[in-house]
Amino acid sequence: MTAASRIYFDWNAGAPVKPAVREAMVDALSVLGNPSSVHAEGRAARARIEEARRAVADLAGTAADAVTFTSGGTEANVTALSPEMEIDGQPVRFSRLLVSAIEHPSVLAGGRFPAEAVSVLPVDADGRLDLDALDAALADADGPMLVSLMAANNETGVLQPVAEAADRVHAAGGVLHVDAVQVAGREAIPAATTGADILTLSAHKIGGPRGAGAVIRVRPGLRIAPLLTGGGQEGRDRAGTENMPAIAAFGVAAREAMSDVVRAGEIRRLRDWLERDVMIMCPDAVVFGRNAGRLANTSCLAVPGMTAETAVIALDLDGVAVSSGAACSSGKVAASHVLAAMGVPGDLARGAVRISLGPSTTEAEVEQFISVWRKLRQRFARQTGQPEPHSDRLRQPAGLEPAMDGETDAGSAGNDRSGSVDRHRQVQVRVRHGHSVRQGA
Repeated sequence: MTAASRIYFDWNAGAPVKPAVREAMVDALSVLGNPSSVHAEGRAARARIEEARRAVADLAGTAADAVTFTSGGTEANVTALSPEMEIDGQPVRFSRLLVSAIEHPSVLAGGRFPAEAVSVLPVDADGRLDLDALDAALADADGPMLVSLMAANNETGVLQPVAEAADRVHAAGGVLHVDAVQVAGREAIPAATTGADILTLSAHKIGGPRGAGAVIRVRPGLRIAPLLTGGGQEGRDRAGTENMPAIAAFGVAAREAMSDVVRAGEIRRLRDWLERDVMIMCPDAVVFGRNAGRLANTSCLAVPGMTAETAVIALDLDGVAVSSGAACSSGKVAASHVLAAMGVPGDLARGAVRISLGPSTTEAEVEQFISVWRKLRQRFARQTGQPEPHSDRLRQPAGLEPAMDGETDAGSAGNDRSGSVDRHRQVQVRVRHGHSVRQGA
């Protein structure tokens, strides 16, 4: 099987580098100068960086001078999670860091905060931040707090209540960091991150190269204590000679990501069609976060009794690339911390498969995926003694499938398979200083 004939449905782990991005990076490699040099060659390198800075700022809906380039999303997150900042020329030291239980590991680790100053906030059964828990934590503050919340979860695609959280954080005198890595290129960032004071992005999630990211100070007058010190690069916000070729390519990817958002409706139609046919073949399948608003491209689902390892390997052998949860956790047998926070039982969570589409996904690829999944389901049925699925309902035109997310009438009135998560919910997560406490429900 050739690479061209394979189907890539793991866009949340990393998007294929776009031709224009590759061309920009190769071209930038021919620029000789150090961006900090004042001669013509140095100015040429600097011009590429500043052009990229404007492109990333346009994607985020901010001013160009708010953008600081980093080596990727993880460095950007750790930079943003600083106990020390400056607001309107006045130093601010945060007493605590509040993070949701479904954040990226770089955020759950607390960035530059000591472990005892980090509190983990619970989410509901659909994976959305518990705003009541946020209110309680903010009310218990002994000083200004930094709050970190992702705009959309990388495993389930569930969109977080950023605007509502921002109102609460600001009313309490705090600052809100939003990890916008997954939402970029899939939703308009300004709308999905309303109220954020700081944003973080990663190039390789939007078709850019690995090794480039950004911290964006949305709030005017806000400065973050540098993570890397030494030189005066990036306005003294991030020391070290800039990776100009990767940054230049990041800028091109940012420009193209703005047009990718236009395809969200079509991608949602393909995703919903895929989910519908999987649930016809596997009536007991669970789509995690289905009753909440989700990214149009993401589906995280599980079939009771079918392990993720079995599904991912079988699909891979048949030419389809998907993930068994977050790529950052690949190779680990442990169940997803995201699904655990949602109260999903461990045996079901260990079967979770994440399918994530991209702007170039076609109907033919979805049809091929459905065909491959049918083979997987038939093998599973034979191994478990279950009836094999009927295929007579899998031939309806893709254009007739309704949206399945809870934000639509069709989603709220449709199959309530995700309700089984509530019925099986085994834990509650209640915020405590410095850690989360799980209690039997």
